[in-house]
Amino acid sequence: AMHAEVGVQVGGALMKSSLDIVENAVNANNVTTVVAAVQAAGLVDTLKGAGPFTVFAPDNMAFDKLPAGTVTNLLKPENKATLSGILTYHVVAGRYTMADLKNGLSLMTVQGKNLNITVDAQGDVWINGTSRVKTPNVISKNGVTHVIDTVLMP
Repeated sequence: AMHAEVGVQVGGALMKSSLDIVENAVNANNVTTVVAAVQAAGLVDTLKGAGPFTVFAPDNMAFDKLPAGTVTNLLKPENKATLSGILTYHVVAGRYTMADLKNGLSLMTVQGKNLNITVDAQGDVWINGTSRVKTPNVISKNGVTHVIDTVLMP
């Protein structure tokens, strides 16, 4: 019998620990906007690298909360640098699972600014006090992804 891979279901697909961060994200139908953004920003090769990386990945509903036209504008070639800055603000070098995301932790992003982690009374993890982790611990071979509900702006 085939050995079934253990993983987290995201956007109707099993996130497999044998795949890299990008390969898993491409399979999930609820993070298509961030995947398109990563492609437009030219960050695919980076996120397919050895890592490990921790990615806080906004789902499609997170992007929908931005003002109308924001995403379309960011995806334009002339805004590649801005888009890259926003996306790399969602990426941290190292592997941080939910167990590592302690209240008061500050994480340096690839973009260069910090993310501040808080844990509320319910045990929910918040990034910068504005974005909640919805689906934690999506394990890939080169890191871990946490799906979040709000886009983080540097």
